[in-house]
Amino acid sequence: MPLSLTQLFDEGGRRVVAATDEAGLSRRLDGAVSTYALALEAIATGESLAQVAARHEPGEPMDLRAALAEGRVLPPIDHPDPAHCLLTGTGLTHLGSAEGRDGMHKAAAAGQATDSMRMFLLGVEGGKPAGGTIGVQPEWFYKGDGSSLVAPGAALPSPGFALDAGEEPEIAGIYVVGPDGTPCRLGYALGNEFSDHVTERGNYLWLAHSKLRAAALGGELLTGALPASVQGRSAIERDGTVVWEKPFLSGEANMSHAIANLEHHHFKYDLFRRPGDVHVHFFGTATLSVSDGIGTQDGDVFVIEAAPFRLPLRNRIAKQAPSPVPTAIRVL
Repeated sequence: MPLSLTQLFDEGGRRVVAATDEAGLSRRLDGAVSTYALALEAIATGESLAQVAARHEPGEPMDLRAALAEGRVLPPIDHPDPAHCLLTGTGLTHLGSAEGRDGMHKAAAAGQATDSMRMFLLGVEGGKPAGGTIGVQPEWFYKGDGSSLVAPGAALPSPGFALDAGEEPEIAGIYVVGPDGTPCRLGYALGNEFSDHVTERGNYLWLAHSKLRAAALGGELLTGALPASVQGRSAIERDGTVVWEKPFLSGEANMSHAIANLEHHHFKYDLFRRPGDVHVHFFGTATLSVSDGIGTQDGDVFVIEAAPFRLPLRNRIAKQAPSPVPTAIRVL
């Protein structure tokens, strides 16, 4: 199992980075306070992130599960300026992922193939091109900046105007752009790409509105390669009782697009190759509770877990009070 990195506060309130080895032993990395700083060091020296971590002397053992229970674990990546951390994603990328979306607007299509199904089939036919060629571009969306990133165990805020608060169990790629504009993949994290599926169901052209939400990441940054097949569990707990659960699959063996193809179609834009920026890119899912007719409630807890990640991702829905929205824009 590849090395994983976790950002957290130690028991004294100091920000540290812990590395977990193949045996599951987690130790503080001396002199390391962020994965972002370690990534910049790796970019500058031409080493891998794991090599840079190995050069930081391993310190005291750390109990990551205790830190998680005490709310001391941070997202596995952040940026000193949250505006320079971009959250984005791609949809209809997993085998079976079109079924739920297709059902949302099939009645309006008078029996014809919907736009969502056509997009999915394009990926099935051309999302994994052979020989390193470029494949078909996927559906793409923007979620927010670093201020929208939620730590494991923290509450997931749902806007007062939202019609739904739905989970999306996913794998996210984590990137830092180098000084020459080259995107550098640090690794992968477990994610909950939180969305408003009722708004999306009203009209699939409202997808962009449904995605402008917070998103949660698990506490581990998995370096190296992602397994071809990632098998996990997604569940919803209400008042301590599981009201819905289902296995979910990710990894390229279960996807209609190659990860390299998703990366190409994101980073082909100059805007996304700005030196120093952090990118968190969600790769999509085929498993949603809303597809099984589940409606979430304020206080429900999402639970997402999958090997090779050791730590579960748990987040409670926190419905926000309606915020004042200006009915008119002030003209200066």
